Amino acid sequence: MQVPAAFEYAKATSVTQTLDLLAQWGEDARVIAGGHSLIPMMKLRLARPTALIDINDVGELSYIKVEGGELRIGALTRHAELLESALVEEHYRIFRDAERVIADPIVRNRGTVGGSLCQADPAEDLSAAFAAVGASVVIQGPRGSRTVPLTEFHVGPYETVVEAGELLTEVRVPIRPGGGSAYVKVERRVGDWAVAAAGAAIWTDAGGNVSTVGIGLAAVGAEHFRAAEAEAYLVGKPATEASFAEAGRIAAEASNPVADQRGPVDYKRHLAGELTVRALRAAAARARGQEA
Repeated sequence: MQVPAAFEYAKATSVTQTLDLLAQWGEDARVIAGGHSLIPMMKLRLARPTALIDINDVGELSYIKVEGGELRIGALTRHAELLESALVEEHYRIFRDAERVIADPIVRNRGTVGGSLCQADPAEDLSAAFAAVGASVVIQGPRGSRTVPLTEFHVGPYETVVEAGELLTEVRVPIRPGGGSAYVKVERRVGDWAVAAAGAAIWTDAGGNVSTVGIGLAAVGAEHFRAAEAEAYLVGKPATEASFAEAGRIAAEASNPVADQRGPVDYKRHLAGELTVRALRAAAARARGQEA
């Protein structure tokens, strides 16, 4: 029988109260919302928090809005809300693509954007999607708030820059008109963690050359979930199949997957390249106003 170790429990109703409880219970306290990752780990006693702070009633962290030229998403926003948001669909199709292949409706109805990012699983879809679009996150703590680029947020598997006593409160994505974005994934079965996945966001100039591009990768050991070398190669190049193929090759070479039950290293590296090409192709088609 799987039973968690003993822990304290409190239900917070505001960010201020959450931070006060984190300060009260110290570095071994954990925040919980969806709990789909934390609770199984507690049952196996891989995680042994001394206290759980339930933030499901912290309504101020649940929203999707446009403000200051950015798409702003509260950390408590559910996966299902991100999937169904017309505002998200208008600006970044990549998130709808990603959410459609995340787990199942039960998980999407309870799991949160902030929880997914803070879990920092190397195969996490939203981390790759947000990396592709140049997102940043807002972290609030006892000394105030700070904004961190997503490319600096994850510092290793299951590890982020969120410190003891701090709380991720918001994700921000700059809105850039005229681009397109897409996310593609290979999984063993519907709703599974990725064998490999790639997201892309692309903007072109009047001559059809790539002016701005972001490529996110999941489950293939990409540093900070990003294919930075492939992005650098594409800038200034024509948005063509040949350019995308070379970017895919670069992304594959730079990836560092590990062999596991989902596949060997060579297969995952091949997928990193192929899925990069597919994501770029779909994103470019959307930027041109074509469905892909």
